Amino acid sequence: MGQAPRQALAPEAAALQQDYWRVRRQTQALVAPLSVDDCNVQTMPDVSPAKWHLAHTTWFFETFLLRPHLAGYEPAHPQYEYLFNSYYEAVGERHPRPQRGQLSRPTLEEVHSYRERVDGGMQTLLCSEPSAELCRLIRLGLEHEQQHQELILTDIKHVLGSNPLRPSYHPRPTPPGVGEAPQQHWLSQPEGLYEIGHDDDGFAFDNEGPRHRQWLQAYALASRPVTEGEWADFIADGGYETAGLWLSDGWAWVQQHQARAPLYWFADEHAGWQRYTLAGPAPIDPARPVCHINFYEATAYAAWAGARLPSEAEWEVLAATRPIAGDFQQAGAYHPAALGAAHPGQGSDYFYGGVWEWTASSYAPYPGFQPPAGALGEYNAKFMASQLVLRGGSCASPREHLRASYRNFFYPPQQWQFSGLRLARDD
Repeated sequence: MGQAPRQALAPEAAALQQDYWRVRRQTQALVAPLSVDDCNVQTMPDVSPAKWHLAHTTWFFETFLLRPHLAGYEPAHPQYEYLFNSYYEAVGERHPRPQRGQLSRPTLEEVHSYRERVDGGMQTLLCSEPSAELCRLIRLGLEHEQQHQELILTDIKHVLGSNPLRPSYHPRPTPPGVGEAPQQHWLSQPEGLYEIGHDDDGFAFDNEGPRHRQWLQAYALASRPVTEGEWADFIADGGYETAGLWLSDGWAWVQQHQARAPLYWFADEHAGWQRYTLAGPAPIDPARPVCHINFYEATAYAAWAGARLPSEAEWEVLAATRPIAGDFQQAGAYHPAALGAAHPGQGSDYFYGGVWEWTASSYAPYPGFQPPAGALGEYNAKFMASQLVLRGGSCASPREHLRASYRNFFYPPQQWQFSGLRLARDD
């Protein structure tokens, strides 16, 4: 990818141009350790090949910015709109999601050329003193690409973790733990009327607003996420074998999948519980947050611990008073850091980074929510059913991508994200 030429731009446009090149290069860097073969594999419908992520994020800029706003721009290929559209009905038909791994063509090299072509068009657009509306669309495209950066990591972990060789994505070994996690205590919040949602200061996705008031009963949240060591105790105590701990759908999931541990955990006859990481297999660490658990597992653990999951409002009210500090994608470990004195989120109660935290809240519109007009109205609104909200970000999330109001959402059975939990209780 070429260097962005220096331009005499207004400060806002210059900053946006710098952000554009930084984000695009980071995506390339995340794919760099992969072979051509790695980039083509799709191990389940929820996983997309890395090559598809490279192309789709590029298609987004071509479709929503270059084609309508750059005079004379010609699409790179007449079929790319069909191949790399994700779910935008207003844009047109698209290649079935479960069959993305069947696309041996375009080649990875051709996809890289596609990115370079679109980057050239975007450079022209960025140097044209874009309007405030265009700047907003470009920012949305960058935030969208950062979401796919996280998906590249979660998806390639599933690809490599499904391989019996359990190969590593990067050679950096997972740093050793610090022994035991900090003692858990409870963070109390009195009952009252609170405001949640984005406050219109800076970028946010449409589903983060409108800001609104919500009454909360007195409650308390745990001072840190649940750890791998605590999860091992749950397993040893028969957690996956005790139907009374599970929601009905959750117990059906346990029986159907013969679940006995989080995704990527495996038992070694001599070394005990191990888990696959993007640096390869490693023993579980009592001080690290447990990850790759689904909503059913999170609720079962909470019941076993005599607690519950927080609502997203309870989580946000406390998290909004903490700095956005923790272990993020920039650390390059791509696995939750051990909780302890050396943790980068020291003093923040570990609300950000590490693992996404399941909440008990259904993913639904806030009062007064209205999706944007046009195809981009499909970005979030059409998914507001049958999913649960997660908060806080993970070790695969870009640091600058996160806010207290950020709402992630997944279906209850899904495990392949870096998802964990924080306990809550009535106070």
